[in-house]
Amino acid sequence: MKRTHPFLVGILLLALLAGCVPVQPPRAPIEPQAGHWGTWVLSSSAELRPAAPPDAATSAQELAELQTMMAANDDATKAQVLYWNAGAPTYRWLELALDRFAKGPPSPRVARGLALLNVAIYDAIVATWEAKYTYNRPRPQGITPLIEMPASPSYPSEHAAAAGAAAAVLSYLFPDEADFFAAQAQAAGQSRLYAGVHYPSDVDAGLALGAGVGAKVLEWAQSDGTNAEWDGVIPTGPDKWIGQNPVTPLAGTWKTWAIAAANDFLPPPPPAIDSEQMQAELAELKGVERTLPIMMGAWIWHSFDRAYPWWYRHISTRLFEQDRTANIPQATLMYTAMAVTQYDTIVACFNGKYTYWMIRPPQLDPEVVNLFPIPNHPSYPAAHSCGSMASAMVISEFFPEDVEMIQAAGHEAGLSRIWAGIHYPSDVAAGEALGKGVAAAVLARTREMTGSIQ
Repeated sequence: MKRTHPFLVGILLLALLAGCVPVQPPRAPIEPQAGHWGTWVLSSSAELRPAAPPDAATSAQELAELQTMMAANDDATKAQVLYWNAGAPTYRWLELALDRFAKGPPSPRVARGLALLNVAIYDAIVATWEAKYTYNRPRPQGITPLIEMPASPSYPSEHAAAAGAAAAVLSYLFPDEADFFAAQAQAAGQSRLYAGVHYPSDVDAGLALGAGVGAKVLEWAQSDGTNAEWDGVIPTGPDKWIGQNPVTPLAGTWKTWAIAAANDFLPPPPPAIDSEQMQAELAELKGVERTLPIMMGAWIWHSFDRAYPWWYRHISTRLFEQDRTANIPQATLMYTAMAVTQYDTIVACFNGKYTYWMIRPPQLDPEVVNLFPIPNHPSYPAAHSCGSMASAMVISEFFPEDVEMIQAAGHEAGLSRIWAGIHYPSDVAAGEALGKGVAAAVLARTREMTGSIQ
């Protein structure tokens, strides 16, 4: 009897099994309710809704244009696609902002700039999602995209909307680079055409929508109190900070995004300088043993990286690890919650600083040796504790598996100021309490806006 060749048997089995392979179900649409989320500067998510997308005939012409464009793709255009597709749209724009802010020290103005940027991108994305699911324009068909086709309607482009908003804000913050940011916005939008996931009209509508949102954010920025002039009066007394030209003495009066008033989070007065508690705190500062790890920790937490980028990078890393970057509204929500929390926290923190004008430890007791120069603002509460613990609380909410680790990091950031001899333990404790309180308020506002947090 003639035997069938094993290779042919394999082919037959594969053919039989082919009909048994389960068909992959269509992917669920990405966050279809995000268009109903609350917004920060828009009166509603539909305020800037673009006109309806082109009709079928025009779409066919655009598809032909898209096919021609993709046929000419080279290494440069493919690299452009990969660059702008790495993570949610906020990811690259945040990198550009942080790179520029890193040229100076941490300050309330950095927190302000990051909040303006993230709020603009958030409102642009929510408005984009409102338009997407209003019009439900299908993504381009009959082509092979360079990246996975997103499971959301095509019009308008989310990456273009984020780019238009981000470029507007960054051009305001760094006016000397306005042309660069405008070019980057065009590149971000164009990358979605090279990728084959949008029509040209999607990108045009997205850029215009984002620019409109950016203009609204800049209107807000012009009236947030950051241009007010300080009267120059520095209180004097044995418990008062000593110095000149303090950093942003009116930061505590700036307009906030989520909390009603900075005074709602004003900590109780610091310990009296002649109290037993203060003597114990000074003794603790003078008793710090500056081992190499302690000094390294103090310097690391003193860096610009640990003030801002480290916290945002944690969000980005977790989104990458958990394969959640495709859910652009959720990713944008996380970055924005972080930025608004950091900003509102620093406003409340500096309100406390310039309410009490508390003297720094080495100014009160020369036996307290500071590891590096004293920051040029009052001591109480500690800004590192305020901002770091607030940031840790935001990450804890979105990534509960990280609670223990990330809150320990927030606490260590405060301790590092004791190690450096530039803050009292009571500064740190008050800062942590303030940071937790503001974070809770911002996250409550976020839940109200979105109906959920994760």
